Amino acid sequence: DAPLDVFLARKLGVPGHEELAFGAVALPDVRVINDDVVQQVQLLPEVIEEVAARERALLEAHHALYRAARPPPELRERIAILVDDGLATGATMRAAVQAVRAQQPLLIMVAVPVGAPTACAALHNEADRVICAAMPDPFRAVGWWYEDFHQTDDAEVQRILHAAMQRA
Repeated sequence: DAPLDVFLARKLGVPGHEELAFGAVALPDVRVINDDVVQQVQLLPEVIEEVAARERALLEAHHALYRAARPPPELRERIAILVDDGLATGATMRAAVQAVRAQQPLLIMVAVPVGAPTACAALHNEADRVICAAMPDPFRAVGWWYEDFHQTDDAEVQRILHAAMQRA
């Protein structure tokens, strides 16, 4: 019977290889950069800024769409459970944890069905509790571990949030 809401963070994907995250952004003003990836693919600072600005604009648009007139949930002194479909680099979840941490919750738990062992291990430094149900090695990609990995569209997210509000 816990309340369900949405918390958004956006991956910063390497141009031409968008599934490879070099970082992530979250509202109000969180940016996580994976320096190893940036150095490995030799991303220029102006490319980082361009991708970050584009993803931040998409993040703000989705936030407005999903939140509508509803205020964000009050997280101070509450337990926040952040759920994602999986962790590849963990950058998006790291951004989410940092943004939620600023709201002073009692505890932040991360729960994912599958994650790269290195990403799950790194999140133990960010969140209070981390549950990665499966940590296959080699990991490959999040979608590799699903029979159906279709994208959730905006209408489905809005329907689920509306249903959760009706139950609350």
